[in-house]
Formats: sequence, C-alpha cells, structure tokens
Amino acid sequence: MKIAITRLSGKEMSDAARCADFGHTCYSVHPLRSEVRPDVIEEFVTMAVRGEFDAVFFTSALPAKLIAPGIARVKGARIIAIGPQTAKELSLHGIESETLPGFYSRDFVPYLGDWIAGKRIGIPRAAVPNPALIDAITDAGGIVREFRCYGLEPTGDALDLIAADAILFTSAMSFTKAVWTPRPNLLVMAIGEMTDAVMQNAGVKPAVVGDGSLEGTLGALNAYLTG
Repeated sequence: MKIAITRLSGKEMSDAARCADFGHTCYSVHPLRSEVRPDVIEEFVTMAVRGEFDAVFFTSALPAKLIAPGIARVKGARIIAIGPQTAKELSLHGIESETLPGFYSRDFVPYLGDWIAGKRIGIPRAAVPNPALIDAITDAGGIVREFRCYGLEPTGDALDLIAADAILFTSAMSFTKAVWTPRPNLLVMAIGEMTDAVMQNAGVKPAVVGDGSLEGTLGALNAYLTG
C-alpha cells in the first residue's frame, strides 16, 4: 500500500526504508509545523552542562535532534529515549541512552522505579501539555522541569491524499489539526491507542491501531490485510 504519514517537515527520517521492510511505500503529509524556541533550548543546555539534572527524558526525536549537539559533553545524567528512533538521533552525536520498553511517556516512571525519588528530571519537549507525565513524576518523588523547546502550529494545508491508499496519523494533535477528507477507499490508521481514542471521540474509527511505533503499526496493518 501507499501510505501517507503525518510528520513534521524534516522528521521523516527513515520512514521510506522502514515501510519498505513491511512491503509498503510511503510519503509525508504535514498537518503541523514546528516553531523552534532557541532561548529555551539554550536554557536547557546551560543547565544540563552545569549538571543540574540527574536524568533527561527525550519524548520524541525532534528535541533530541535539536539538543543533542549541545549536550554531547554532559556526564553523569541518565539519558532516556522514548523509542529507538529517538535513541538513534542521540547516538548520531555520540550520546548513549537508555530506551523505554514501550512507546508511551507513561512508561517513564515505571521504568525508573524507586530510583526516581529525589532525582531532578529535565524534559525538553514540544509545547503540548502532558500533565499525566508531570504528575506521575511528582507523585513518585521526582523533581521535574519541562522545557518547551518548540511549538506546534497547524499548517492549514489540505493533506495531499490523492495517491494514498492509507493515511497514518502519528499523534492525536496531527489528527485534530489535520485538514483532510475521508473517502471510502482510504484506509485510516492510528499509531497508538491515545491517537485512536481521540480519533474515535471525533467519530473516526481507525481500521488499524499500532503500538505507538511505526513498525508496530505496519505490522498491525499487514495482519489486518491478511486477516
């Protein structure tokens, strides 16, 4: 199938190769654009270099790409990536990281366990609220500080789906801000359960729901097609 994947411009990375591994082709569509905040990035990097964090949590590949060059020399902090693509982005700058066993930020506190109590956690991320993550860290005794190093704004552009057999929404916000027209022969997919829930609340039921990763969604797609 030819899959349209919602991405920030420049965040496509290895999508084509990963889709090809599952027998599909893909291209990117852009319901959102990022607006980088250099002052926030500079503040985070300064604090990280001074050793003010015991752990840094990268919740997606884009903040890793923006910040990794500045913290390559940071020692002593645990660097934690939400998934293998984020970890790969960090590794390009020589930064070794731990990778969560799942693809959701809710896995962060259970992964750290009792270690988190009293630890200072820095989170560079998009300017999209995630109170569940912040509350979970605080309830576990962690000291958390968010750095909203880029904003997400709707492009307002209608998604080009003329050539697509399927569309994959990679986040709840990419769905809610997308300008698109469903059609009977367009297979609709959600990358994970949170995106699925938002879509269903809007009256759109995805045919395929992944595990929060592209590979997991492609595997679910192939199971759907052969089921």
